[in-house]
Amino acid sequence: MSYEERIGDLIATRRRFLGLSEEDVARKLADTSGYTPTRTDVWRWETEYEGRTPSPQYLPHLAKVLELDEARLRRARAATKAARRFRVQAPVSSAEVIASLLPADTEFSPLGTSTGNTVGSADAEALLRRVHGLRLADDVLAGGDLVETVIRELRSAVRLHNDTSHTEAVGRQLLTGVAELAQLAGWVATDSAGKADPVPLFRTGVAAATQAGDGPLAAHLLGSWGYWEANRGDIRRGLGLVRAAEHEAAGGPVRARSLTAARVAWVSTLAGDQRAALTAIDTAMDQIDAADEEMAAMADPRLWLYWVNRDEQEVMQARVYTQLRRPLRAVPLLRKVLATYDASHAREFALYASWLSVALADANEPEEAAKTAHRMFEVLAGVPSSRAQDRSKAVIGALRRYREVPEAAEVLVQWEA
Repeated sequence: MSYEERIGDLIATRRRFLGLSEEDVARKLADTSGYTPTRTDVWRWETEYEGRTPSPQYLPHLAKVLELDEARLRRARAATKAARRFRVQAPVSSAEVIASLLPADTEFSPLGTSTGNTVGSADAEALLRRVHGLRLADDVLAGGDLVETVIRELRSAVRLHNDTSHTEAVGRQLLTGVAELAQLAGWVATDSAGKADPVPLFRTGVAAATQAGDGPLAAHLLGSWGYWEANRGDIRRGLGLVRAAEHEAAGGPVRARSLTAARVAWVSTLAGDQRAALTAIDTAMDQIDAADEEMAAMADPRLWLYWVNRDEQEVMQARVYTQLRRPLRAVPLLRKVLATYDASHAREFALYASWLSVALADANEPEEAAKTAHRMFEVLAGVPSSRAQDRSKAVIGALRRYREVPEAAEVLVQWEA
């Protein structure tokens, strides 16, 4: 076998040899891995459509389905990616991803192009659906891909509110849309390596949510803002913001309170307040257990809370434990979440893997830490995410303690800048 073997050819040839259809491979992968690939995914891997290859987390399961050595699949994937780096390519655009997630039935696209000066509830609801589409895009795109689009949409939403006539009720809906867009814009700006300043975006969102009388949404904005401030080193300001978020979230949906408590836990961890951190994360976990029943009973659930679930809260719990140097508590939580995490969410998968790698290193398991780190770096290749780059540095720092271990040394040689 040549090192230059391409993964698309390898998958297609082996699939046909075994008498499997693309749909058969997708179904078997779903059965063995817990992920949910489609027949189209398999077709894209085989044709290398737009440079697509199976994500590293698929490879162990794909090796079983195709009865191949996993190392062979990894070498073929690496050869394919290397070949693409050395030929001229059209720049990869996020436009198709964004367009596919935005609702098709909005009456104003782009925003702010209404033919009259009056907008109604249908326009406001279309804005909220559009915001949710962009929020879903953030699940699969990094901040550097998305920030300009979201800021442009935010400006249009502000104009829609300010330059049209509407009832008070519609005005509140529009302000809610502005606040949700501002939160998303601020959040992706924190992941965009300085392409935009998150502070004015978060500030705009807090003002809009406050004017709309939406305390939980204001809490989401304040919590996002405080989380970012603490992560970049201004822990005092971060604590002030997440405590303000805690106040705004009081009396709101349990899921929103759980999200806020988790952010309080994280910022308290960075502040060195172990007792406050552990109390807050325990509160967050208790609340998330009660949140599903509440969400099912709500006539109008808040769409921006869709991603707050037990898995996500367990990741934050594990991060708190890792930061507090309690790796034996962190490792089982992270392994559980990553075992079934959606493979299309590459950035989040890699971020969570980074925490697992550091926790394993702290637990004196350098071989496993290196194996996890290698998968993380493979997933992150080419992802324009400043959060991911920061976590990469943390993983490298953890592995440097084990330079004498061959597996760790190999990762350092390949990925250390």
